[in-house]
Amino acid sequence: MLVRLLAPVVVTGLVLNAAPAGAQAVTQHLALAADSNFMQLAGSLGLLQVKLGALAEKKGSSPVVREFGRRMVADYSRANGELAAGARAAAYPEPVMLREHKQILDRFIKTGRSSFDKKYMAAMIDQHGEAARLFRTEAEQGRVVSLRQVAARLLPTVQQHVSLATMTAGSIGADVTATAEGARPGSPGSDF
Repeated sequence: MLVRLLAPVVVTGLVLNAAPAGAQAVTQHLALAADSNFMQLAGSLGLLQVKLGALAEKKGSSPVVREFGRRMVADYSRANGELAAGARAAAYPEPVMLREHKQILDRFIKTGRSSFDKKYMAAMIDQHGEAARLFRTEAEQGRVVSLRQVAARLLPTVQQHVSLATMTAGSIGADVTATAEGARPGSPGSDF
């Protein structure tokens, strides 16, 4: 009789004690998913920047746009190496370009040379603003140490890219209303 009365109490105690552990596991899983999301987005953005930078070197009408493209190829080639190393250290797969970024690249490949510079620089302001937010969040809240460290190391460079993109866009007469905290591609003020 006593066993029958205590059994529900024991089961309830086990369930209640397991709940915090279960909640902790869910929280940890979500945090690791955020790190994985950072790795996918940052890696894809980096790969996109190298390809778009090379395209800017070829299609850019203005010398400042071609120079900006050259710098993006150089800076993001280094950053992509750091991101890949961080991914390996955290046992994540190597970064690949996401479909949304492939679509952006395809649109720029099809963009005529006469409108390339302004569209490219407006997109660079938006994309680097997005990248700055992404890297800042990971540097402050990331759970995987290697990714948090990579994000913290690369954040100042990404922030410099926002400023450089804004200055370069302004020098060619492109829309510079988007800021580091500004619009995303596809939003008002963006050509994409």
